Amino acid sequence: MNRKNSLFDTLVAKRAVATVSALLVIAIGCGAGIWQLTRAHGKIALAANLLARQQMPILNANTHSWTLEEASERRMIARGKYVPEAAIWLDNRPQPVPVGGAGSAAQAGFYVMMLFRLEGRDEVLWVNRGWAPRNRENRETLPSIETPTGTLNIEGIVFPHPGKVYALGSEDPSVDVNKPRIAQNFDIEREGQLHHWSQAPFILRLEETGVADGLVREWAPLTTGVDRHYAYAFQWFALAFAGFIFWLAGGLRQYWRQSTAHGD
Repeated sequence: MNRKNSLFDTLVAKRAVATVSALLVIAIGCGAGIWQLTRAHGKIALAANLLARQQMPILNANTHSWTLEEASERRMIARGKYVPEAAIWLDNRPQPVPVGGAGSAAQAGFYVMMLFRLEGRDEVLWVNRGWAPRNRENRETLPSIETPTGTLNIEGIVFPHPGKVYALGSEDPSVDVNKPRIAQNFDIEREGQLHHWSQAPFILRLEETGVADGLVREWAPLTTGVDRHYAYAFQWFALAFAGFIFWLAGGLRQYWRQSTAHGD
């Protein structure tokens, strides 16, 4: 009994600072590891929900004024004409990474947001046509892309917005809506006020069309980064385990030294 009490005293009672430090390391490591696992599982669940919604019947933008709740993350077709003079080039957007690829994600460029006037309806739809690379010598010079001039059919997936990036300050309120412009973020409500047009309350992210128009549409799947979350979780749990091992090894070494000194 005394030997057990002596071991406890050596490991815990006489090493209060080391014990508290080890507990902090273990708590932080386990907490961060669980958080990374939660993020990974959240992405997997989100991707599964998106896939399930894409399996639902395809919506037609020309036959009904859909709400965001009805159309979000579902496939949609539309027929009409692009309005290229009202294009918005969203800056600081990474190049979409194709499934299984990760080599070219660092290059920055633009998402091309363009109005699409729906045929047979007094309504417009904002379309994310794809990604275009930025001019490295002059960022104000817009890339050359091809825009169909006639009536055409398009297909894509509905999203609330094209994604947001951190921006310093606010957008210039005195914009010319009749010519293409560069912006950091896209505010669909603000655009509706600027254009005074009836517009859908969502955007359509265009799917790959096979047409060489100078735009990239190899959109990254929502599960991109899951492996990285698992790797981070492993590192945090390893840190927690290492903290426990160092604490235990230090305590046992001290206990054995005391036992040897007392001839136990």
